[in-house]
Amino acid sequence: MFMFEKPLGMNDTLPSLYENKKKVRTQMTDVIESWGFQFIETPTLEFYETVGVQSAILDKQLFKLLDQQGQTLVLRPDMTAPIARVAASKLFTGMYPIRLAYLANVYRAQQKEGGRPAEFEQVGIELIGDGTTNADAEAIALMISSLKETGLENFKVAIGHIGFANALFNEVLGNEERTAQLRRFLYEKNYVGYKEHVKGLSLSSIDKERLLSLLSLRGSIEKAEEAKGLVSTAEANAALEELQQLWATLEAFGVTEYLKLDLNLVSHMSYYSGTLFEVYADNVGFVIGSGGRYDHLFEKFNRAAPATGFAVRIDRLLEALNLTAEQKYECVIFSQERRIEAIQSANELRKSGKRVVMQEISGIKDVDAYSKQFYDVTYFIGSRKEE
Repeated sequence: MFMFEKPLGMNDTLPSLYENKKKVRTQMTDVIESWGFQFIETPTLEFYETVGVQSAILDKQLFKLLDQQGQTLVLRPDMTAPIARVAASKLFTGMYPIRLAYLANVYRAQQKEGGRPAEFEQVGIELIGDGTTNADAEAIALMISSLKETGLENFKVAIGHIGFANALFNEVLGNEERTAQLRRFLYEKNYVGYKEHVKGLSLSSIDKERLLSLLSLRGSIEKAEEAKGLVSTAEANAALEELQQLWATLEAFGVTEYLKLDLNLVSHMSYYSGTLFEVYADNVGFVIGSGGRYDHLFEKFNRAAPATGFAVRIDRLLEALNLTAEQKYECVIFSQERRIEAIQSANELRKSGKRVVMQEISGIKDVDAYSKQFYDVTYFIGSRKEE
């Protein structure tokens, strides 16, 4: 009954999809390396008490197991926390920023009715030790550059700041529990629920309008000036000024055509402390990439350091690209007496950069059906030429 079943959320990658994944991986990693980022790998298994707790992924989404010493381990649920562990212990000295990158699978348990993958591949970067808005701009510009390299055209990067929404909520509500409820509506993009919840709060009509006005603060950078009329705290104004400075820096990178301001952007990742961003593409109902500033995560590993970064999900990027499988293989079909010629021919083709399958004809039941799989077929059948 379970012979062909897979664990919930796990998927097979068949050859055509693998080829497309490989192509996109190479395109993105080449761009990332060209910007001076160095790739590293971390273990699939990490200790729950370190990476598991600090990952900011919900505990119920962690895959847990015990090692032989009774220690609780987790399959890594994200890559930011593992890289923070490595950088804090071995790489980051505090003397200068470091630029790290990764290409890895992460694991998050899903509910049965969710239909989402529990294992998926991410490519991303972490810029550690630079607390300036230029570092945030570099991360965003690099992400845009790498996405364009894959052929993605119709996409937008929504940019916000976790400090603005938090400041507005605290100013109006003054209660973390009530604030958390509104944040959840925003994270789930449940704007109808947000509106209904605000209307039911015991607040003045002015304060309700301030909370409802947050939903309209999306679009061009000019929305930041409009937002200043909703808040009076230094925290909120600092967040808006930071976003304006970030936008100006991204203008220098020449990528503002891909940007939009979104001041009701929030995240479920608790370690984010400043700028946030998400990538949306046509015909995909989910965020295909995201990132932001997390200046306090390294404190959990006993080395304070500002940091920023992004992660792009390969599966969702492929969905946005809607690539077709291209058959790039050639085939050499041979009979036993002409094996040597066939081997020599296949080797020459491979030296020229082609992918070549060798197949003895006696191992094929239907030659016509088999040969249709290939871009080109060369036959070495019958007696050798010299005979």
